[in-house]
Amino acid sequence: MQAKLALEDGTVYTGRAFGAAAESAGEVVFNTSMTGYQEVLTDPSYTGQIVTMTYPLIGNYGTTALDAESDRVRVAGFVVRELTKVPSNFRSDCDLDGYLRAAGVVGIEGIDTRALVRRLRVRGSMNGVLSATELDDAKLVAKAKAFPGMTGRDLVKEVVPAKAFTWSEGFGRFAEHVLPARPADRHVVAVDYGMKWNILRCLTQVGCRVTVVPGTATADEILSHDPDGIFLSNGPGDPAAVGYAIDAVRGVLGKKPLFGICLGHQLLGLALGAKTFKLKFGHRGANQPVLDSRTGKVEITTQNHGFAVDPTTLPAGAEPTHVNLNDRTLEGLRHAGLRAFSVQYHPEAAAGPHDSSYLFEEFRTLMG
Repeated sequence: MQAKLALEDGTVYTGRAFGAAAESAGEVVFNTSMTGYQEVLTDPSYTGQIVTMTYPLIGNYGTTALDAESDRVRVAGFVVRELTKVPSNFRSDCDLDGYLRAAGVVGIEGIDTRALVRRLRVRGSMNGVLSATELDDAKLVAKAKAFPGMTGRDLVKEVVPAKAFTWSEGFGRFAEHVLPARPADRHVVAVDYGMKWNILRCLTQVGCRVTVVPGTATADEILSHDPDGIFLSNGPGDPAAVGYAIDAVRGVLGKKPLFGICLGHQLLGLALGAKTFKLKFGHRGANQPVLDSRTGKVEITTQNHGFAVDPTTLPAGAEPTHVNLNDRTLEGLRHAGLRAFSVQYHPEAAAGPHDSSYLFEEFRTLMG
């Protein structure tokens, strides 16, 4: 079955459809990871986005429920150079084609992903439409131009849990070496704006009882659980559009130790009075170099974000701690007086490098 990917600039790519026979619109972005495609597919931060994998062969180890980062596939569409038809891995429950078909998500293979990625790098992320049903180029381009895009959109409300819940699952035997298990003698409230499950596993692993609350929770609702610390999660969309979350973070600052990741980092920056801006094509992959300016150590990190905090707008007391070595954008900040810190990248890193897992231990130490 034929499929087409149309960009808002009029470019149309024709390939073979896989997954669901469907059509979807979204912001077309790319991820440079060699593995971890199922984690990408199920990461809520990719809500509203059509994801292109730069690694040419995808699907070779199939899929398994154990590798999911949320309860369902979150991407709007999936673009690969070549789809593996027969996966080879003892953990696999389903091939990638069947996995996306069951999720109702359309994919396309057989296009020149190198050309697509070069276009996105030069011109920036663009809106697009991926379809296995409508194949008229002009109609698809018109739909891509009509898509609202990411700036100014609150997508958090589309992915937050319906109600609070507790989490107690740590690492399985394949990851126990990353963070040694510790007794659960701290209580953390994790504010879920679209959180990856491996973040919760990391918090549990370092000795935290975790209560997860929706990202729409107020400061009073968060503090009513009387936690030892507060965690702010990753999530999709424009951080500046999530005013209720910024107000909640501002309301808990200084009252409990606080740690934020990705969108949580951006919300902390905004709550402190800084500003955010949209990156040209974002950082998405498992090979992003970050310098810890406090130690001089370089970490290889996993990232997935299209917005960043402007370091020139940080207020007094807020200290930049990490910088991206590819484009010098801000990757971490700390406010010692308010006992708060955050990073733009993903230290839970599944699948990905483990250089940054120490940050969960730092959070535990900050809680005393």
